[in-house]
Amino acid sequence: MGQLMVRSFRIATVFFAVSVIAQVAVAQDQAQNPQSQQDIPDAPSATRPVQTFPTNLPPPRPPEAQPVPAGGQPASAGSETSPPPMPPVKTIPPGSAPTEGMNRRDDLYTITVTTNFVLVPVTVKDDGGHLVDGLLPKDFSVFEDGRKEPLKFFTSDPFPLSAAIVLDTGMPDVALQKINQTYSALSGAFSPYDEVSLYTFSSTVSQVTDFSTVGQKLTAVLNQMKLEHGRNNGVPVMNGPLGPQGPTVNGVPVERPGAQPNIAPPKDVRVLNDAILRAALDLSKRDRARRKIIFVISDGREYGSRVSYSDVLKVLLSREVTVYAIGVENASIPVYSKLQKLHLPHYGYGDILPRYAGATGGEVFTEFNRDNIEVAYARATLDARNQYTLGYTTRATPSSTYRDIEVKVARPGLKVSAKAGYYPLPAVK
Repeated sequence: MGQLMVRSFRIATVFFAVSVIAQVAVAQDQAQNPQSQQDIPDAPSATRPVQTFPTNLPPPRPPEAQPVPAGGQPASAGSETSPPPMPPVKTIPPGSAPTEGMNRRDDLYTITVTTNFVLVPVTVKDDGGHLVDGLLPKDFSVFEDGRKEPLKFFTSDPFPLSAAIVLDTGMPDVALQKINQTYSALSGAFSPYDEVSLYTFSSTVSQVTDFSTVGQKLTAVLNQMKLEHGRNNGVPVMNGPLGPQGPTVNGVPVERPGAQPNIAPPKDVRVLNDAILRAALDLSKRDRARRKIIFVISDGREYGSRVSYSDVLKVLLSREVTVYAIGVENASIPVYSKLQKLHLPHYGYGDILPRYAGATGGEVFTEFNRDNIEVAYARATLDARNQYTLGYTTRATPSSTYRDIEVKVARPGLKVSAKAGYYPLPAVK
């Protein structure tokens, strides 16, 4: 028993000595490294929340940004000295700037495209004047300057229209009033997918509305147009107190005694060419995915325009614009079209509309009464929307010369209407 107590006492004495030695070693280490105590984080506690790290510390300065003093030693961490500013650059390395005659920077974004793809809208009708559908690409042949061109594009799908309505307000008032009663049918001839602009002309050209979809705006404008009046009816007064020569006494002019009286008819200025040109230029800015047409309502009289028929036709053929027309009054008389080929002084020409329509692939509907005019509106827009569209790539080099086009259909007895040719546009940038 005594020996067991002595052994237990010795073991306790050894453990006590080891504990004392360990505490002395820890005390010496803390004395030599005072920061070591702070580097050890506290263990998580169930009664004290976990401490969060601060988030507003300044970002560390990169080594290359540390200022170097004259002695060659880097500045201390607490130094606030900023690096010296960069000197302003006033020159550029040799050879990095373009010289005279070289392309500028803007030229990198300028692309030149040569357009050599030709679209040809084609209308095909039978002997009764009805549209013929169901034709295939193999039924068509396209010739440019007498050379057959292989078709690269073909569709019979209808196209939405961009239409410019050109109304002749210089017609006799009786003719204009007849047209004023048909405006509701004119608006109904277009679909909601079409866009329409309205122009009027007599001695000058005016754009009444810009291009917009068919709706209340167009209807309101056409209702306002019903208040327009044409020129006086009847034949021109050539003599007498109301004549153009002025007052006379016994046939002698009062203002200019001894002068011969003027018996020439007054000039009936009707700038039809100018009106078609204005509409064609505006149509050329519309989306190419639309069929572009000019819808003329006139008796076909042209006199006093600043541009000629040939100049306007060049614009029409180069911008892919087709002319349709409603010929009223004198233009609707069958024998009158033959008489209009005679050019009368101070009276102009009357056969312009058939020439425009024939060259561009359109049609002139010559109607005299109101009901037929309303039907002609629907027929014209139907023909323009439901055409076959042929496309080919021309093998001719870019130029400004006129190129003849002829379209043939393999089936006999059908009437084919297409533009007679085109003028290629210059290269597009």
